[in-house]
Amino acid sequence: MAMDDPDFPALLTESPPPAQEYRVLARKYRPRRFADLIGQEAMVRTLGNAIASGRLAHAYILTGVRGVGKTTTARILARCLNYTTPDGVSAPTIDPSQEGLHCAAIAESRHVDVLEMDAASRTGIDDIREIIESVRYRPASARYKIYIIDEVHMLSKAAFNGLLKTLEEPPPHVIFIFATTEIRKVPLTILSRCQRFDLRRVGQEELCAHLARIAEQEGAALSTDALRLIARAAEGSVRDALSLLDQAIAHGGGEGNGEVDEAQVRNMLGLADRGRVFDLLEFVLRGAMPQALDELRAQYEDGADPAAVLQDMLELVHWLTRIRLAPQAAEDLGWPEALRQRAGVMAEQLSVPALTRAWQLLLKGLGETREAQHSLAAGEMALVRLGFAADLPTPADIIQQLQPSPAAHAPAARLAPAPPRPRGGGGAPAAAVRDAVAEPAARPETRPMTRTMTRPPPQSLSEVVQLAAQNRDIKLQTALTRDVHLVHFEAGRIEFRPGPHASPQLAAQLGEKLALWTGRRWIVSLSNSEGAPSLDEQEKALAAQRFQEAGRDPLVQEALRMFPGAEIVSVQPGAADPAHPSALGRSFPDRPDPTPH
Repeated sequence: MAMDDPDFPALLTESPPPAQEYRVLARKYRPRRFADLIGQEAMVRTLGNAIASGRLAHAYILTGVRGVGKTTTARILARCLNYTTPDGVSAPTIDPSQEGLHCAAIAESRHVDVLEMDAASRTGIDDIREIIESVRYRPASARYKIYIIDEVHMLSKAAFNGLLKTLEEPPPHVIFIFATTEIRKVPLTILSRCQRFDLRRVGQEELCAHLARIAEQEGAALSTDALRLIARAAEGSVRDALSLLDQAIAHGGGEGNGEVDEAQVRNMLGLADRGRVFDLLEFVLRGAMPQALDELRAQYEDGADPAAVLQDMLELVHWLTRIRLAPQAAEDLGWPEALRQRAGVMAEQLSVPALTRAWQLLLKGLGETREAQHSLAAGEMALVRLGFAADLPTPADIIQQLQPSPAAHAPAARLAPAPPRPRGGGGAPAAAVRDAVAEPAARPETRPMTRTMTRPPPQSLSEVVQLAAQNRDIKLQTALTRDVHLVHFEAGRIEFRPGPHASPQLAAQLGEKLALWTGRRWIVSLSNSEGAPSLDEQEKALAAQRFQEAGRDPLVQEALRMFPGAEIVSVQPGAADPAHPSALGRSFPDRPDPTPH
C-alpha cells in the first residue's frame, strides 16, 4: 500500500499537532497588576498614593517570607512606573487598564531598561560595578531605568559598600528595587537609603478563597476542607499554595476526575487525620504509652511523617491553650462541629501548666525528629518523654503537699523555718491528667489558674516575707526585708513607710501579690510615720545582742582567757531562741553582723 493511496491511514500521513507546553499554576496565575495581589492592601495603598502624587522614592526594598510576591511586586511596580499606552501616552499609573508598550517585556524579564539581577549568584563587587557604570546612561525607550536585585542580602560586604554612594544619590532616571527574605542581613546603611515594605503572610481564609477561584478556572473540583488543608500547609505563601494545588489536582487524576477530598490531600502531604491526632494526644496525656506508640506507628505506616504528626500535635496544643484562656477562639478553628466540641471539652479539663509543658516538650521533640536519621524513633522518644513527664508534680503541687495541716499553725509551730523547695518538677500528676481526659463527667471542676492559699492569711510582716519566699518571689522578699518600716498590720490591710531605696511601685506590687496568693483583697498604703525598724535591721540588732550575750557567758569568757587572741566569729542559736531568724519568718540562713567580734 503506497502512501498516496486514499485508503492509507490518515494517522500515518498527517503529522500530530504540537503538544502545548504546560505552565504550572504559580506561573500561569502570577499577578500582572496591583489589583491582582492578595493580602498586601497596605503596601498597594501606599504605592498608589505615592504614584498618584508623584512622590516616588529612588530606592525600595521589599521583604517577606518566600512566595508572598516580592519579585512579582517589583515587576508590577516597574510596569506601572514605565507605563505607556498603545497610542503613545506615557504616565505612571497604579492601575494599567490595558496592556502597554513595555508591559509584556517587563513581565517576561526581557526589557532593556528593567534589569533583573540575582544576588544569590552574582554577589561580588564586579557585578555591582557594572551597575554603577551603567546608571549614568539614560533609558533606551522607557521612562525609568529600573534595577531589580533579588535576594539582595546575599551581596558581599564590598558589593554593599560599592553601592552606597550610587544608591544615595542616583540619577533622576534610575530607580532601585531590592527584594530579600533576610532583612536583618541587609546593612543599616542600605536600609536607611530605601523605602521599606514588609509583605505579610496571606491569611488562611483569604488564601483558601484564592485557591478556590483558581481551581474553578482550571475545571478541578476540590472540597473546602482540602483547600483549607493546602492553605494551612502553605503557611501564608501564595506560591507554595499554588504548587500544592497543582500537585493535589494531579494527585486526584486531573480535571474532570471527581472531587479531591481532604483525605487525599492529607495522604499527599503525609499528614495524619485530625481526629487521630486528638486520639494520640489523649493517649499521651493519660500516660497510655502502649496505645500512643501503636497509634504513631500506625499513622507512620499509613504514610504520615512523624515530624508532621508532632507538628499537628503542637498546633492542637496551641489551640487548646487558646480555648482554655479565651473560649470564643473555638469559633475561629474552621473545624467540623464534632471536633470543635471535642477540643472544648479537652481545653476545660486540662490545666494551663499541663498544656504549656506539653508545648515545650513537643517543640523540643519536633526539632529532634526533623534532624534525626530515624524520624519514627525520634518521634516515639518525644512522645515517651511527654507521657512520663505527667508523673512529675508541679511546684504548686509540691508546696501544697508539704504545707502543714491547719492544726500545725500553732504559735510554736510557726517558729519553724520554711521547708526547702525541691528543684525540678514538671506538670500535673499523671493520675490527675488521666482522670481529666478519661472521665470528664466525674470532674466538672477545673484547676484554678492561680495558686490560692489553703492556710490562714498572714498575721504579720514576717509571715508575708515567708509567703513571698515560698512563692519564689526573691525581689519582693528582699524589698519587704530591707525597705519596709511597718506602721500598721492587720488581715487585709498593711501600712508602712518605704525606705530610701524602695521601689515606687512596691505598695501596688505587694497588694497584687497578696491578692494572688491569699485569694482576698488587700489594702496596702504608704505612711509618713516612723514605723518599726525593717526586718533586716531587726535581725542585725538580734545578731548583735546574741554576740553580747555570748560574750558575757562564763564558759565563753573562760575559753577566751585560756586561748589568748581567740574571738567570737559566729553564734548559731537554736530554734527555741527568740533571736532565731525563723521568728522573723526568714527562709534563708542567719547572717551574723560582722562588726562585733
